[in-house]
Amino acid sequence: MNKRFFTYIPDPVLLVLLMLLMGYGLVVLYSAGGMVLVERQAVRIALGLSALYFITQIRPERFEQFTPIIYVGSIMLLVAVFFFGISVKGAQRWLDLGISIQPSELCKISLPMMVAWIFRHTALPPNWKYLLAAAVAIGIGAGLIYKQPDLGTSILVSASGIFVIFLAGISWKFILGGLVMGALSLPVLWQFLHEYQRQRVLMFLNPEADPLNYGWNIIQSKIAIGSGGFWGKGWTEGSQTQLDFLPEHSTDFILSVLSEEFGFFGVLVLFFLYTLIILRCFFIAQQAKTTYNRLLCGALTLIFFVYITINAGMISGVLPVVGVPLPLVSYGGTSVLTLLASFGIITSVHSHKKLIQQ
Repeated sequence: MNKRFFTYIPDPVLLVLLMLLMGYGLVVLYSAGGMVLVERQAVRIALGLSALYFITQIRPERFEQFTPIIYVGSIMLLVAVFFFGISVKGAQRWLDLGISIQPSELCKISLPMMVAWIFRHTALPPNWKYLLAAAVAIGIGAGLIYKQPDLGTSILVSASGIFVIFLAGISWKFILGGLVMGALSLPVLWQFLHEYQRQRVLMFLNPEADPLNYGWNIIQSKIAIGSGGFWGKGWTEGSQTQLDFLPEHSTDFILSVLSEEFGFFGVLVLFFLYTLIILRCFFIAQQAKTTYNRLLCGALTLIFFVYITINAGMISGVLPVVGVPLPLVSYGGTSVLTLLASFGIITSVHSHKKLIQQ
């Protein structure tokens, strides 16, 4: 292999920030799940960082060239889930390919890539033909994920494509029209929700109505957050976590663990790191030389921001519980690999920017 292939170094500022974030996450994960989970997560982080470094070596025009193949491949994996998928807790979302993978996570990268590819050579803002093509691409991916069923991920995947459209400079008339249509369609969409999804929405509005069943997660999470105060109870000293009152404390509700043990100050530190990462990624996106790269980097950054927002809103009772992990902090395999791969695309754009002509 050409030695030059391994000469591009990921953006050091972004890499250091990501390492600090994941290190902080491992500290919290130890309290939430013990050393076994930390060791497993460390292996996944190492694999993810290897993927980030490898992807950094690939020139961005290669991503653009192979985007349709990547998108179609991710859709085929989503279809394969219905025939060969592994069912866990009533949801069929994983494939066993020697290791368990969640194809919907891959779609969070492939779908914005596809929408950016559709807009790559057209004048911006795009006309209705390009918008229709983008809507079809988004609808196929999000629809297949929703049927698994996975409402939370289908929303995130839809958002990843919609962000590309937003960054393409779509008219505010279209945005406001879409919001109005979305609001008017809520009664219809309600009929298509599964019963447990409806219960999540109802419990979000009034968790005390069923405190020992559907409302349990939100109530215990709020108790953990409130009991942490400003400085927290101390590392591994959170009663809600250590006594197993807090559900899913190593995955979806790990921010509640952090809030209880490190307090409001610990949450501020976490969100400070997140903010620096997002600002750095936007800086890289702004410097990108091609439409495809600007749209893709911007969309990947925004979806990272939405991950954080939804998880924080979910564990604090501001949003319904939809099963969205806290990025690069929650325990998980495919999510870590996918996120670090997306940062690899961003660092690739930064590392190769001098080689890309306007």
